[in-house]
Amino acid sequence: MLDPVTRLKALDACALSDALDFLGLTGATLRLRPLWACPMICGRAITVQIGPKQGAQPTVHLNTTAIEQGGAGDVIVVANGGREDVSCWGDILSSAARVKGIEGVVIDGACRDIDANAEVGFPVYGRAVVPVSARGRIVQVSMNEPVHVAGVTVAAGDLVLADGSGTVFVPAARADEVLTLAERLTKRQQRMVAAVRAGRSVVEVMHDREFDAVLAMEPAGK
Repeated sequence: MLDPVTRLKALDACALSDALDFLGLTGATLRLRPLWACPMICGRAITVQIGPKQGAQPTVHLNTTAIEQGGAGDVIVVANGGREDVSCWGDILSSAARVKGIEGVVIDGACRDIDANAEVGFPVYGRAVVPVSARGRIVQVSMNEPVHVAGVTVAAGDLVLADGSGTVFVPAARADEVLTLAERLTKRQQRMVAAVRAGRSVVEVMHDREFDAVLAMEPAGK
């Protein structure tokens, strides 16, 4: 059987969001978008909590420990409370993450050096682009602890997918269930598109019963 990250790569944010909706789970976010014309990213979360700097003691630079730990199949998820007035990611971090093979970063906050990030080719999703430095303003509070990102609780190891439609998180404990339903929804949508292109009425094709049919395939108790 394929591993969850490989299965995730064949899906998109909308299919995952629909699957989470059907299962009564929260995972789709708002306003976390690609900050340059970057490709989709997916993988397992390494979480970083950012907070205001308090005191004068020097600290480890934001996100560097997460980059050191990360590798292929990992996505760094940075929680900065949605702040758009200060950056918590930049191009040097992107260069280091690219060297490590990390898939991308999702920031509940802002990024700087976005043109240089694009030159590096490292995918960055977040809320805003600003030139304001983190130095003296914010610090890393924790790593791989549960964080709140755009209204969603994200734990280390949860699945992450971000594309042009948005950013979605899938709890690791429910990954197989969510992925299986998202795969069924994707196949159903592909058949619906084919039906419309073949001349079938879109009113008929998009009737609620067509979506209900996907749920009817679920085993009892799911």
